[in-house]
Amino acid sequence: MTRSDGAATLSDVLERTARILREAGIEDAAAEARWLVCEATGVRPIDLLVRADVAIDGSEAERIAAFAARRANSEPLSRILGKREFYGRDFQLSPATLDPRADTETLVDLALQVAQEPARKGRPLRLLDVGTGTGAILVSLLAELPAATGLGIDVSADAVATAKTNALRHGVAARATFECRDLRAGLAGRYDLIVSNPPYIRTADIPGLAAEVRQFDPHLALDGGADGLVFYRLLANFLGNLEPGGWMLLEVGAGQADDVAGILLQSRPDGIVRMAEDLGGHLRVVAIGSQGTVVG
Repeated sequence: MTRSDGAATLSDVLERTARILREAGIEDAAAEARWLVCEATGVRPIDLLVRADVAIDGSEAERIAAFAARRANSEPLSRILGKREFYGRDFQLSPATLDPRADTETLVDLALQVAQEPARKGRPLRLLDVGTGTGAILVSLLAELPAATGLGIDVSADAVATAKTNALRHGVAARATFECRDLRAGLAGRYDLIVSNPPYIRTADIPGLAAEVRQFDPHLALDGGADGLVFYRLLANFLGNLEPGGWMLLEVGAGQADDVAGILLQSRPDGIVRMAEDLGGHLRVVAIGSQGTVVG
């Protein structure tokens, strides 16, 4: 609804932004346009309805246009907004971190289920998150387990800084430690739960990934080597860091569950294996319990 004075309104820029996104093939163009306009102008979603005829200034119009161009060029909405919702909480992103996916919530669900089994319920559990990235997995677990403490490690110093910010934002910084270290260096200490969403894309498959992933997620967090299993072999070395009765829980890619279970069982032949499906019905998590585990 263009004003009589010719000034662009919220309604104008919302309609224009949605059109640009639709023409770029964005599936939910209208909803994403609302996010971009709100982010660029600072208005609330309800304002797009009740204040649709409010004029915006030139700088806001330029910001919206820049956001729309970025999204039309395949940059994910979460990268433009600088945050991603995961397990009911917003997590800050950085160029060094993977964009947390909803499928990874399956790992958090199973970890919480294990944590609430009789042998562990109410205990001050120690958690280890290998390749922590944004810290989404560890921070979510600590937020749900108020007696737990955790360590997140990542090879990227920028990722570690982002994880610390997210821990502070969600009130668990006092119970979370983050360190920059290489997985190959090993680690001292014992943990009740070890979790990880490691790189698991085969190197040859990365050029064929969707542009939103290929161009904007760090390849360091994607590339799992020639067979996609390099990091699972490294993670098997961390089985020695499990407390008796502890669990290691790993996200896996399509068709990798049996191979990953085999790698873990080679290192822990007496381990108890569980698998969990994501909402799409794909095996997404492989978990192995050490001796003394109580199976619920």
